[in-house]
Order: sequence, then structure tokens, then C-alpha cells
Amino acid sequence: MEKTWKIDGTYFEACNCIVACPCVFLSPPTDGECDALIAWHINKGSFGEIALDDLNAALVIHAPGNLIEGNWEAALYLDERADDPQREALGKILGGQAGGHPAHVAQLIGEVLGVTSAPIDYRAEGRKRSIRVGGYGEAAIEGITGDNDKEVTIENHPLAVAPGFPAVVAKSSHAHFDDHGLSWQVSDRNGFYSPFSYYGSGPA
Repeated sequence: MEKTWKIDGTYFEACNCIVACPCVFLSPPTDGECDALIAWHINKGSFGEIALDDLNAALVIHAPGNLIEGNWEAALYLDERADDPQREALGKILGGQAGGHPAHVAQLIGEVLGVTSAPIDYRAEGRKRSIRVGGYGEAAIEGITGDNDKEVTIENHPLAVAPGFPAVVAKSSHAHFDDHGLSWQVSDRNGFYSPFSYYGSGPA
């Protein structure tokens, strides 16, 4: 029996590409490979009768070349505040087993390095976003100021974490990760943030 689900909130990412990341236009990463930390805060969500409000999650990926060619290594981190049913639901949704947009992303993953419960501190204030994922990694970005002091956005890009929403272009003050044999650290590199809305149906 399948359960319908939906999660809405805000997301951001930080990667090793120079601003603005060419990967969203299906071009190769700036440095030939992609290392990225993606973070979600769920404002409101449910998986069947399981409430997922106010939970956080993070995904770290390493792609050996053009992202659209797949063969990513990926590690998923789920909010330690989630109870067992919530953690299982989040794992199914963000791991792609429950359909929806995350299932399309999951097709590009060649190896899942792990799914870990961790303290996740997600913060958003104005044009600033930050996350700390236990002792594994953290990132902080700030939206770039464009013409007339407005945010710089990219719309309708073919490789989107949050399809349907313009991605605000940002730059990192720092981003680093160290777990599962992956270790990297960057600064003054690309970031994006926006709302997100995922929905679908998947196995109970």
C-alpha cells in the first residue's frame, strides 16, 4: 500500500564551482568534479499520517564529472530529532524510494555511502543561509546583490534541486565536509537557495 506525501520548506546548497555554477545548465563542473552540500528545512510536511514539520536533512554528493552523467557518491544525513517513523519516512523521500522529484535525482547516484542520524542546525536570515551537520560538515552562503539591490536569480534551469522556483545565486564564505572517505573545503564558491516543494506517493 502506497502513502501520499508532501514536504515544503527552504533549501540551499554550496559547491566547489565558481559562481554561478555551470552544472545547472548541464555543463561540466568548474573543476571537472563536483563536491556539494545540499540542505533542507521542512516547514510543513507529511508522509501519510506521519508529520515531518520542522525537520532538517542534508545530502552530500561527489560527482566525478558532468552531473547529468551520474555515477555520484552520496551520503544522506537526517535530523536526530526525528523519531523512528519520521526518520524512515524522510529516508524514503530523500533517498528517492517514494517517488517525486527526489526519485529523479536518485537515478544519478551510483553509490550510497551511508544514511546517518545527526544533529543538524539549519539557519536562514535574510540572504544568509548556514548549516552544521554534526561533526561532519558545515556551510554558510550569502545571496549576491544584483541590480537595484535585488537578488540575482536563475529560472527554469534544467538541473534543479527545487524545480518550479527561481534559484537565488549566492557565494559561500566557507563550506567543508569530512566523512565516508570524502574530504573537501572551499570558500568564495557557488551557492544557491530557494523554497522547495516535493510531493509524490511511495511504499508505506
